[in-house]
Amino acid sequence: MLLKYGVTMSTFQLLLFLISAVIAVLFFRQLFSGSYPKRGVDFEAKNEDEHIGSISQADKIFTEPTPQLSRITQLLQMAESALEKEDYVEADKALSSANIIEPENQEVLLRHGFVLLMLERLEEAKEVYETLLNLNDTEDMAHGSLANILHKLAKDEEAKKHHLRAIELDKSFAPHQFNYANTLYDLGEKEEALNYYKSALALDKSLEEAKKMIKELS
Repeated sequence: MLLKYGVTMSTFQLLLFLISAVIAVLFFRQLFSGSYPKRGVDFEAKNEDEHIGSISQADKIFTEPTPQLSRITQLLQMAESALEKEDYVEADKALSSANIIEPENQEVLLRHGFVLLMLERLEEAKEVYETLLNLNDTEDMAHGSLANILHKLAKDEEAKKHHLRAIELDKSFAPHQFNYANTLYDLGEKEEALNYYKSALALDKSLEEAKKMIKELS
């Protein structure tokens, strides 16, 4: 009985072993066949525009976000847009705000001085140009504009100094010569004015007003 029981158990164990071997062979054959889903490629798009995860296309290119413009740049652009429309009030608002943020920004000061001059706010324009020249004495446009303002304010000796400084800084810029000639003409210094009208016309042949003044004074 014991021997028979032992033989029966051995046969049963052999059967279990054979079944286990068959299952193992099938499992490993399936494992290495490549027909099961793999990590990372569980899903393949059938169409180019089909969603895969959070990306809408396989060749998606991620671009860097557009840099944000500084507040000063934004205000300068607003002022420039207003100037193109000759809306000096709006330009003044934008440049006044910019000046609060950066009171020593030379570009802001130069444009603001011009806007104030166009608005006939001469004393304010004068202060703006003087502030700019304290920061940078080599800004010829500021000297020229300040000279025109001083002339309008009947501060002619100061005006002459700034006219001459503007010419010294940029001898090739015809308007500096022409504006100085106008100041001299208004002051009755017509012979000297004639010389500067001629200099202006030599630099820019399109200055019709200079031609007229030369003809008048010759």
